[in-house]
Amino acid sequence: MNCYLQLMHSSNNNYNKKLKPLARNLRNDSTKAEVRMWCELLRNKQMLGFLFWRQRAIDKYIADFFCKELQLVIEIDGRTHDWEDVIKKDKEKQDMLQSLGYTVMRFTNQEVMYQIENVSRAIQNWIVENHAEKIRR
Repeated sequence: MNCYLQLMHSSNNNYNKKLKPLARNLRNDSTKAEVRMWCELLRNKQMLGFLFWRQRAIDKYIADFFCKELQLVIEIDGRTHDWEDVIKKDKEKQDMLQSLGYTVMRFTNQEVMYQIENVSRAIQNWIVENHAEKIRR
């Protein structure tokens, strides 16, 4: 890849417009946990003033939630993520996202549905520990 294409790719946070239709379908078919996470924690800059996007296409994957400014990906894992083949795919996805410089936080559907305060606290603590200077008071 030439330098110009690399710059364009990295300056757009590795956005993959070819996955846009799939991302839209996933947004329209979100799990209850994803909807709760979005509505109660991440929509409209609720999380310490940071903008999050739902179902963001990054490279060859789609992140459940993504904050460009924090370089943070949040994944919500349902029961299928306990299956051996899905665990392997999750690891590949996480390794690739981390190689691009993103931090990946994972929560289960159960955590989001029954311990939303703990999920919120974990995300807030990560932001404070890693990006306190960016928090808008």
